[in-house]
Amino acid sequence: MSRLVVEDESGFLSSDNASEHSHTEDDKKCTKDEHLKSMANAYSSIIAHVGEDLNRQGLLKTPERAAKAMMYFTKGYEQQLDELLNEAVFDEDHDEMVIVKDIEMFSMCEHHLVPFVGKVHIGYLPNKKVLGLSKLARIVEMFSRRMQVQERLTKQIATAMVQAVQPAGVAVVVEASHMCMVMRGVQKINATTTTSCMLGVFRDDPKTREEFLNLISRR
Repeated sequence: MSRLVVEDESGFLSSDNASEHSHTEDDKKCTKDEHLKSMANAYSSIIAHVGEDLNRQGLLKTPERAAKAMMYFTKGYEQQLDELLNEAVFDEDHDEMVIVKDIEMFSMCEHHLVPFVGKVHIGYLPNKKVLGLSKLARIVEMFSRRMQVQERLTKQIATAMVQAVQPAGVAVVVEASHMCMVMRGVQKINATTTTSCMLGVFRDDPKTREEFLNLISRR
């Protein structure tokens, strides 16, 4: 009896290993389906407890939709930095400031499970390595698609940049509007929150920090 052999990047993968990989993928799908079902049941309970009729036409599929939406809003838990970077770190003799600003951000307040939305500005001073520009947005996406507080999100982005390219310095500024302030509590519609994390030369050198802040404030 012949055996199916599948070649991968490292050489050859036997049919037995291929079967194991298939089982792993099936297990992941099964687990995800179970999570979705459990979350949908939880949403059904919430909807019923606010006084709605789960059998009303408009709500028949709402628990399943809400569960899928929440899985998407928090998909950052399934991502890891090394996988996200995907070898998009390049040797480059460049030591001038690199800035990507106005990166749109959507996250979930961990205190009330309502969104906060805004923009992220990232600057770094390369130290013989640069990161593919789209990866900065990917880093923002990975950490923002989790239950968060803005202060921690800001620091996580900066720390990830240090881990990715070991720059001479990193600066991150996040500006956001929090629905927990807009929709409840003090209900201040126009209130925004700004947080920053300065590492390396951006923390130690006021001129470098000032240059970054001036550049991101230009419109």
